[in-house]
Amino acid sequence: MGVAKVWRYSCGVLANTQKQHFFFSCWLWRRPISCTKVCGFMLFALGLISLFTGYVASNLELYSQRLAKGAWFYKQDGDAPIDIWKSRYSTSYYGCSERGPRFASAVNVRSSNGYLLIATSGGLNQQRTGITDAVVVARILNATLVVPELDHHSFWKDDSDFFDIFDVKWFISYLAKDVTVVKRVPEKVMRLMGKPPYTMRVPRKSEPEYYLDQVLPVLLKRRVLQLTKFDFRVANDLDEELQKLRCRVNYHALRFTKPIRNFGQKLVVRMRKMARRFVAVHLRFEPDMLAFSGCYYGGGDKERYELAEIRKRWATLPELIPDEERTRGRCPLTPHEVGLMLRALGFKNETYLYVASGEVYGGEKTLQPLKELFPNFYTKEIVAGDELKPFLPYSSNLAAIDYVVCDESDVFVTNNNGNMAKILAGSRRYMGHKRTIRPNAKRLSALFQARNKMDWDTFSRKVKSCQSGFMGDPEEVRLGRGEFHEYPSSCICKTPFNHSNFIEKYNNHTPSANPSLLDSRYRYIRNSSDLDDKILQKLY
Repeated sequence: MGVAKVWRYSCGVLANTQKQHFFFSCWLWRRPISCTKVCGFMLFALGLISLFTGYVASNLELYSQRLAKGAWFYKQDGDAPIDIWKSRYSTSYYGCSERGPRFASAVNVRSSNGYLLIATSGGLNQQRTGITDAVVVARILNATLVVPELDHHSFWKDDSDFFDIFDVKWFISYLAKDVTVVKRVPEKVMRLMGKPPYTMRVPRKSEPEYYLDQVLPVLLKRRVLQLTKFDFRVANDLDEELQKLRCRVNYHALRFTKPIRNFGQKLVVRMRKMARRFVAVHLRFEPDMLAFSGCYYGGGDKERYELAEIRKRWATLPELIPDEERTRGRCPLTPHEVGLMLRALGFKNETYLYVASGEVYGGEKTLQPLKELFPNFYTKEIVAGDELKPFLPYSSNLAAIDYVVCDESDVFVTNNNGNMAKILAGSRRYMGHKRTIRPNAKRLSALFQARNKMDWDTFSRKVKSCQSGFMGDPEEVRLGRGEFHEYPSSCICKTPFNHSNFIEKYNNHTPSANPSLLDSRYRYIRNSSDLDDKILQKLY
């Protein structure tokens, strides 16, 4: 007899109108019994049936798994308060970009298909993406890569060369097994060529097949080929080994020169002497950024005129409607809004802020609300003082110094998902998922407009809800999501799961301890083994 028949023939339902309760009457005893007892009896009966059939037991296992996923030890952070300083699950992930056993060694100069020249484009971090992809293209073409040429004609007008920003010897030696890199084309080859190198520009996001079909024949014919305006010229999704090569270039081979590294670390140490942990904010509220975004911030005709004049530098920019751009989440938050978001998330008034920014539109007046929310407000100019003067004429040097400090910070906050924000977010994920906060501008914009219509607790709760999934947690990394430079998922591995260790860590979990100066020093020495002892002593 099936389970349904057992239920149908064993019990009936009686309504007690005086007590307004339901009772089950069983024909065996002819007296009413409670629903609880009947349910217990039925579970016992189901257990007996499952003992003979195995059917119910197999399903009970499935149900128990579903229930377990709802248990406290499976919840990510849904009900528990977010640790704003560190992701609870970050220690379960690590960067992994080692060469696979079948990834052949680099071809030597004589065996290569020719010399590949690369002319990068844009600011420092945009050029960084171009350099990273240049190595990948050289690998695809079996070409000898000449040290890339930096852009001297961009908005920033910086004459710095690769040698001024990056450690070229380290770059060449680190990549020796992947790609052969030389500082320049040999003079003998240049004389035989008899004319300037042939140049071409490839489309954005080109697949490896495009380089093999369209670029390789030209390289074989000319022997020396220059690719111009080289930024984001390689597809986002590549073979896993090529993706790992991207990571080796970006997170290991591209190391700043010793003066930049040492100076940046000096600022990190000074910040940690004032506060054992600090937040770095990439404010990105410069006039050019606001003009490019097409947004409006309430400055009247003066603001509209000034930003319109700057927009003329980009002839192809379309006409935009500021209100619509803000609704779509394409406008950077104001410094005041950044401060409100951080306070709503739980960062206290005494939190130390390191603000990485160029010239802020509106100057001190624009910054004042942020400083009132966070009086411990610092920039490289404040922390370094006169020591910064040698770097001031070179915008790439200044950007590199900010990069070092932001990368070493306990929490990094982006205000615009530009090149620096993406590169740093990817680096921090690769190096252990250090907390990285990106404003969910699309949802926050409506919230800021309604700020005066709600109390602070309500506002804070809604900001936390908006920022769920935008806090740099490991589970935010998804295959194929966004730009690879921001989500280097092919280069992030997960440690094997150990249930007992997980429970122990959860039970012993306390808010992350403040990193000490010693920890910071160790991390830096580990990544910069050739740090001068004399300079290290000066840092302390």
